[in-house]
Amino acid sequence: MMETTSRIGIIDIGSNSVRLVIYEVSGKDAYRVIDESKESARLSEKIRQDGSLKPEDAMGIVQVLNHFKMLCQAHHTDTLRAVATAAIRNASNSGEIVAILKRETGIDVEILSGEMEARYGFLGMINSMDIQDGLLIDIGGGSTEVSLFLGRSLVHSVSFPFGSVNTTKRFTKDGVADAETAAKIRQMVLAGLEKEPWIKGHQGLPLIGLGGTIRTVGKLDQRARKYSLPLAHQYEMEKGTVEQLLALLSAMPPEKRKKVDGMTGSRADIIVPGMLILQAVFDYSGASHYIVSGSGLRDGLFYDVLNPGQAQLSNVLEHSVRNLLSLHPSVSLLHVEQVNRLALKLFDDLQDLHHLSIRSRAYLHVASLLYRIGITIFYYDYPKHTFYLIAHSRLYGLSHREVLISAMIASYKNKNRTRQLFLEHRDILTESDCLLVERLGSLLQLAVALDRSETQPVRRLTAIARTSGIRLQLECSHNPGIEIREIGAITKEFKKAWGLLPEIQATPDFSTTLHS
Repeated sequence: MMETTSRIGIIDIGSNSVRLVIYEVSGKDAYRVIDESKESARLSEKIRQDGSLKPEDAMGIVQVLNHFKMLCQAHHTDTLRAVATAAIRNASNSGEIVAILKRETGIDVEILSGEMEARYGFLGMINSMDIQDGLLIDIGGGSTEVSLFLGRSLVHSVSFPFGSVNTTKRFTKDGVADAETAAKIRQMVLAGLEKEPWIKGHQGLPLIGLGGTIRTVGKLDQRARKYSLPLAHQYEMEKGTVEQLLALLSAMPPEKRKKVDGMTGSRADIIVPGMLILQAVFDYSGASHYIVSGSGLRDGLFYDVLNPGQAQLSNVLEHSVRNLLSLHPSVSLLHVEQVNRLALKLFDDLQDLHHLSIRSRAYLHVASLLYRIGITIFYYDYPKHTFYLIAHSRLYGLSHREVLISAMIASYKNKNRTRQLFLEHRDILTESDCLLVERLGSLLQLAVALDRSETQPVRRLTAIARTSGIRLQLECSHNPGIEIREIGAITKEFKKAWGLLPEIQATPDFSTTLHS
């Protein structure tokens, strides 16, 4: 039976740029981005004194939309949803502009209110982060949305009529902001914030940022640090980091900023006003630190199209793992589910021996389900490919450190290989993480060995830690001979990590003890 595949296109007509994302949805469980395009618009710069947008400026958007429409047709997109945010929303002739876009492209453009923009941005973020409470900021070209969420529920949101593009136009000449100009921008932001006292009513929460400003800041910091995992999503920064970058960029003309490693040329003139807005909200709210979200408005719109009425996920990590697994159908689901059950049973039964945290159990859970996805690339040396896929696939619900730990457990071969990976990522990992990977990696190897035939002979497993070794009592449905031989092949590495050998008791017909 062939799997049903559909494609969903999302167009976001923002104040700074127009973007298209095309998602492919396979069956019920698997989806991924298969194309993405971006065109500069700078609509906020084109708003006239009377608040209107010239029809000829709308024609520039028409060209972009028709190009995006062609891409959607080439990808056989089934559903297309197009939205417009602040620049068109706030234009005095917004109805005329939307009518022009419809007439010239055939695309119905939905104008999002500031409240709806904030809600979809929150939805995109909360479905990609395992976080309970925080403040969310989305700095666009013509507006800035700030939201408060508690217990993973949106509590307050507000849309301010200032963003990186219109603030640059109003206060600066070509994006140059001296100390006096910076003070005026901060004053404008604070005047808006003071009308929303809830923003400073929950101090000490992380400030999670959406949009190009904070993504660029994160990229600049990663390049400067030579950060070993080039992922934007979930990247964390301290207050001083942003302050130092702002001081550095403020002292440069836009042409010089373009040469800074990590800077996008089209953002060089608007980055400083955007950062001033970001910093003002951070200081006013009393936030603890910054977190970059690579998921936002367009992702929220996608989830809303995919599951209308039930778009928010209850378990981000589990959903993300299952989605990634579904994208690799060559992996035997029966096998990895069995490995997962056995690995977690080993972890639970040996709790008094290892005293590891419940979060460590989550890493083993992730690794045991995904350990084999590397065969999609190439069977030989597939653990290497598994590591890369996990580390670079936006595994939601984990920090960068936790992503690396899970990837190292899933691809575990031996202590030497673990040490090599640790040295490559020592800016993120600690020595204790290295030891954790060795223990959980070898535990996963044992679980894999217990289903080496991929026929699930082990119906029930009990692990008991003894001074002489770890006794594995197996209740089997059929001959586990292949499994027992495989366990023999990994005993040396297992003993290095645990100091004990596994001892096998298999019923009804098989019993053996492994010796060093």
